[in-house]
Amino acid sequence: MYTLVAGGGKAGANVTRSLIRMGHEVTLIEQRPYRFAQLESEFEHQVQQGDATELYVLERAGIGRPPDLVLALTGDDEDNLIICQIAKERYGVPKTIARVNDPRNQAHFDLLGISPTVCATSSILALVEHEVPEHELIHLLELRKENLEIVEVQIDKDSPSAGKKVDRLSLPDGARLISVMRNGRAEIADESTELQPGDQVLAILQPGKEDELRRVLLKR
Repeated sequence: MYTLVAGGGKAGANVTRSLIRMGHEVTLIEQRPYRFAQLESEFEHQVQQGDATELYVLERAGIGRPPDLVLALTGDDEDNLIICQIAKERYGVPKTIARVNDPRNQAHFDLLGISPTVCATSSILALVEHEVPEHELIHLLELRKENLEIVEVQIDKDSPSAGKKVDRLSLPDGARLISVMRNGRAEIADESTELQPGDQVLAILQPGKEDELRRVLLKR
């Protein structure tokens, strides 16, 4: 697999290092001269200096082949957006992955069909919410290509679903329970699974169904 990586920060360098170790061909693009010098001492000809939003820089790096994958991992969301757009629309790159530095910019990537994206801030916040003892419903994973998402729901003693089996729940169309975590052990949720206070339930659903699912599982 040939991968073009834009952005030679810690994320870009670590991904490049790992891909090379796995036996893949990689070209890394870094704009900052001092950082390029650091990377060149390690990656030699596999790193090139330049602005990855410039066509001549991308072409010099081999985007015309085209690569199997372009990773836009710079610290600038606008640049990552542009890089992925150029890769897809001008050079026909089949797959791109973009880093989203500010979660508030996620909507722009979604609007332009840039998917999948990776946002460290959103991932960390999801983990923080997961560790809050009395969390209700948190988003764990978005599968944008499949138009699905995975959420976790905390069942408490006042939840209308407590004490009910899955087949008695009026789950919204486009929503299914995946698993139930109880006392540190997880089990696959089926029709006979009975929800209990303290259960952590994973559900997969279509976007926009969260409120309906919340009403069924959490609120009277």
